[in-house]
Amino acid sequence: MDALSTFLDAQKKKIHSGAHFLGLLNVVVGRRIAAKDGTIVAQGVSWRELAGALKRLRWDPELVRDLGLEPNELPPRDRQRFWYTAIARAHVDGPEAAKAGDRFAEVLRKQGYDVGPGPAA
Repeated sequence: MDALSTFLDAQKKKIHSGAHFLGLLNVVVGRRIAAKDGTIVAQGVSWRELAGALKRLRWDPELVRDLGLEPNELPPRDRQRFWYTAIARAHVDGPEAAKAGDRFAEVLRKQGYDVGPGPAA
């Protein structure tokens, strides 16, 4: 399992309610994340790559409700397309997502990760 998959799998266990889901999407897509030992987890990944990882790790589709989306309104049969569409509709590059990303970056720092600034910073 690569560093991003390991990271997302660990976060999957911690993000039960989806309270930081938008922030997670913002951080993974737009920031550099490094582990305590200096291992690069992500340097900003494409929506497609993130959607594929969420599919492979079987993230709960109900989390999209925390993004203001209805799971039934997203592509039901193709999970990669489901997650890609959810990421696109969540506006992970918008100001609300940037604020959520800043909050989630602080959570990650407490877990020992080094998180770079957002693209607009």
